[in-house]
Amino acid sequence: MKAQFFALITAIAWGVGGYLEKKGLHLGNLSPQVGITIRTFIALLILAAVSYPQWKSIGQAGSKALIYMIVGGGVVAGAVGMLCFYMAIKGAALSKVMPIAFTSPLFGALMGIIFSGEPITLKNTIGILLTVGGIITLTAG
Repeated sequence: MKAQFFALITAIAWGVGGYLEKKGLHLGNLSPQVGITIRTFIALLILAAVSYPQWKSIGQAGSKALIYMIVGGGVVAGAVGMLCFYMAIKGAALSKVMPIAFTSPLFGALMGIIFSGEPITLKNTIGILLTVGGIITLTAG
């Protein structure tokens, strides 16, 4: 239950944050690149302070784990994903962008099934199909 609670808080934070970021981009006539830089800088300050007690674990993580974090979190999700998200929210309505942008759980589930051998169940399949159907419904036309 704790994980689901944090997932819900994540969804709320990202939904509210996306709205505020879009407003900021347009009110300030900021480029998506400047917007994501501001976001990342502020997040870095807060996260550096919160994670400080655990910094020693970085040296113990091993190079393979760090490469996954750098490529997956820093390059793919952090830079490419966020730059594309900011380009999208700058150029289109949130009601069109958010349903597509937040299909990330769908892609995460598929990666887990394909590459990590997570079980595919009827419940997973129905959930995936409903997610895709919802996205099509919200963004078509």
